[in-house]
Amino acid sequence: MINQLSWKVGGQQGEGIESTGEIFSIALNRLGYYLYGYRHFSSRIKGGHTNNKIRVSTTEVRSISDDLDILVAFDQETIDLNYKELHSHGVIMADSKFDPKQPADTQAAMYAVPFTEIATQLGTSLMKNMVAIGATSAVLDLDITVFVEVVQEIFGRKGQQVVDKNMEAIKAGFDYMKDQLGAGVETMQLEKADGNKRLFMIGNDAIALGAIAGGCRFMAAYPITPASEIMEYLIKKLPALGGTVIQTEDEIAACTMAIGANYAGVRTITASAGPGLSLKMEAIGLSGITETPLVIVDTQRGGPSTGLPTKQEQSDLMAMIYGTHGEIPKIVLAPSTVEEAFYDTAEAFNLAEEYQCPVIVLSDLQLSLGKQTVEPLDFSKVEIRRGKLVQGEVPATENGAYFKRYEVTADGVSPRVIPGMKNGIHHVTGVEHDETGKPSESAANRIAQMDKRFRKVENIRFNTPVYKNAPHEDADVLIVGFNSTRGAIEEAMLRLQNDGLKVNHAQIRLIHPFPTDEVLPLVRSAKKVVVVENNATGQLANIMKMNVGHAEKIVKHVKYDGNPFLPHEVYTKVKELF
Repeated sequence: MINQLSWKVGGQQGEGIESTGEIFSIALNRLGYYLYGYRHFSSRIKGGHTNNKIRVSTTEVRSISDDLDILVAFDQETIDLNYKELHSHGVIMADSKFDPKQPADTQAAMYAVPFTEIATQLGTSLMKNMVAIGATSAVLDLDITVFVEVVQEIFGRKGQQVVDKNMEAIKAGFDYMKDQLGAGVETMQLEKADGNKRLFMIGNDAIALGAIAGGCRFMAAYPITPASEIMEYLIKKLPALGGTVIQTEDEIAACTMAIGANYAGVRTITASAGPGLSLKMEAIGLSGITETPLVIVDTQRGGPSTGLPTKQEQSDLMAMIYGTHGEIPKIVLAPSTVEEAFYDTAEAFNLAEEYQCPVIVLSDLQLSLGKQTVEPLDFSKVEIRRGKLVQGEVPATENGAYFKRYEVTADGVSPRVIPGMKNGIHHVTGVEHDETGKPSESAANRIAQMDKRFRKVENIRFNTPVYKNAPHEDADVLIVGFNSTRGAIEEAMLRLQNDGLKVNHAQIRLIHPFPTDEVLPLVRSAKKVVVVENNATGQLANIMKMNVGHAEKIVKHVKYDGNPFLPHEVYTKVKELF
């Protein structure tokens, strides 16, 4: 028996690759296994290679695996592109329809299985993915009844006959592969899971759910990969809560509409990816100078311009901190797990209102679209804090003067009112203004208002600005990352510790303002600092040098080919230093 399995299915987009992985994953999740899935797909509707790599384990996993146990191939390209991941005891199951060729330099066993032929005999070639699930079950010695409930849920609305046919296809694939394996061939039987019920979700769903829990009732957005699932989720859920989603004509409209809704007192979100954030930048500046709360999600992808729309990258870091012209206070959060994506998004609304500034929730494609097992979320941890929003009556001003919406205060946060409140009248403008909002170019006023705005973020209260696993006071190496690199770093850390190295790990969750007080002691106590990030220039490493110094210790480990980090890549980089 094995306690961990890596399985991949590949073919052309439009062949049901995603649904194959989905059905396989959901069934195993319900048995209590931990899963981590990552889809490689092309930026087109149909055609182009796609694959879905899924890791199954009896213990928690947060990364795709280095190698591969089973490859299910619906075309030769899938074999040619992915076979090198297979270890020597791996298995290739290929559709006999395309006359598969086994590469000469692999020791993995290859079986030509008539996925399409069996499916066609049963009624339609579309069921070839179900035949493949059955064949996989044979290799795993898995009871196919585990798929009955999932197939019923997915195909039940089409009628019982469709459900039965799909289960028949799974059984046919199972029986055929059992015959191929024979009684003497060892299967990859998984150890029994604990049977506990857990969520199975992508990061974008967690972000959307976190927004709902955090009191969001309106979203303005424009569709873009890999952020669209956030909008799709909220379209389904917000109306039942009295909220709504508007698909705007462009990204600029989405951001300005979100600012308007927040100004009116409604907790609002907008979400996009790098190209969309570039378009939103002027509006983000408007949020900053008018001190209007605004929550923005940036799901990073390969850039620049259209770049690699469906591939992993973390190259928006500098843009999110410094992208707006002029200078405004802002907060940039970077959750590193699906659970954190939920809690951090909910908290983003509190921070936006407490500090009256834009809050950017920074994700990346791997975190946003990677589907993984998640422990049940604790909604009792979510609270609603609205800062200095005046909830009751606004006191009357002397001589009918305007309300001091931008009053200069010790903590930099001014009282805020919702439009229409009696005695709350004030002026709002994107030009510099005095305490009542009246435009002013006075040098003294400019200094007072700029200083006031920046005082707001001098002491950000965020519970875990850095996730730390730092057992060593004097470490050989500190590994630093942000967003989805956490899983690969954690696995590499275990391997390095087994080699005798003293390793600490810090995952930065509050990117801006940078948590210098949390990071500096870790940097000082390490001989080397390896910063792991999916971009070409080492943006996080450069930000660390700006904020904590010790540039001579910091080693950049960058990857920008569109693929996520694998644990062995982090391990190998650190080993090169010692």
